[in-house]
Amino acid sequence: MQSVSPAHQLASRLRKLRAEHWGPDYKLTQGALGAALGGTDSLSVATVASWENRDNPKPPQHKWILAYAQFFATRRSIADTAPRLVPIESFTLEEQASYDSLREELLRLYAAVRGEPEQVATRRSWYFADSGPVTLVCAQLPEEERGKLTSPENPNYTELLSFGDLDAMVELWGHVRMENPKMKVTYTSAPHVVADNLSGHVVIIGGVGWNDVTRRILDLTQLPVTQTDDPDSPSGEIFVADINGQERKFLPTWSRPNKLVEDVGLLVRMPNPHNSNRTLTMCNGIHSRGVFGAVRSLTDEGLRESNELYIARNFPDSQQFGILMRVRVIEGVVMTPDFNTAGIVLYQWPTASGEPSVDRAGFQARR
Repeated sequence: MQSVSPAHQLASRLRKLRAEHWGPDYKLTQGALGAALGGTDSLSVATVASWENRDNPKPPQHKWILAYAQFFATRRSIADTAPRLVPIESFTLEEQASYDSLREELLRLYAAVRGEPEQVATRRSWYFADSGPVTLVCAQLPEEERGKLTSPENPNYTELLSFGDLDAMVELWGHVRMENPKMKVTYTSAPHVVADNLSGHVVIIGGVGWNDVTRRILDLTQLPVTQTDDPDSPSGEIFVADINGQERKFLPTWSRPNKLVEDVGLLVRMPNPHNSNRTLTMCNGIHSRGVFGAVRSLTDEGLRESNELYIARNFPDSQQFGILMRVRVIEGVVMTPDFNTAGIVLYQWPTASGEPSVDRAGFQARR
């Protein structure tokens, strides 16, 4: 008997999910499934058909494997007129269990297709199994960048308007609270940091320009990248690394003056130097877009699991790593970095060999 290839096994399972998962009375077409999985960027019938093809299947990308698990984990996916993806955050315990089971099964088949060792356990970078607490340390805008509502004398005083990288802080604070509902999760601006803020899990948000805590932490931890002023980037401090004895710099990209199309973000996870039983995480960037991209890489519902899997696969100790990433900006909107897409990860450390690795198309030599 001829053995069935891993690609055919995966195609058969995907076909069976679509045709049989909801029972004989519900007919889910390839077109309807493609529309549900793709959302605003509906997948074509031909794309879904290629994944299910009996003779020559074309395995889907990792993110679509996760989307399958999400779609078939709950019957609410087909409760409306048009099938749709139900947010994972809204899953009941039963739905979450179904999702976990499907995800592990499909990722196991997917790993076999790619000839990779099974690595299906999902990391949750923002879940902490201990008692915490977690403190987010955010930059504070310099006086000249603040509006009148940041003055305590104003009857409409709003303290948060004096924070830099506010989008990133709100996004991350909500996600960390969701992942750790019983843990104390607080935020403070860098000038108001006290010793107790630095003894639990600490998250530093923002670059060295507006966040002196970031500068001090960079000096303390001796990371293989530094952040510094550079005449080629007057609007933000760039990242610099020593690669094979040559100093390299990572720069943002502009389509025209004042229109940013690519920023650079930095994500670092390591033991807290003030308390090795807790973690230090840095979400940093040249500009605020880079900071937000670094945060979104592990909070975005559509990409965080595949990015978590990238971390698990690429770092010997996934509790201590650094990723310098390209953050694309389209019409002012930050696109979440996908670590599995070529060219997004510009530089990372450590590798299995213990040495940093670099995408050589992603840096320029310092002149």
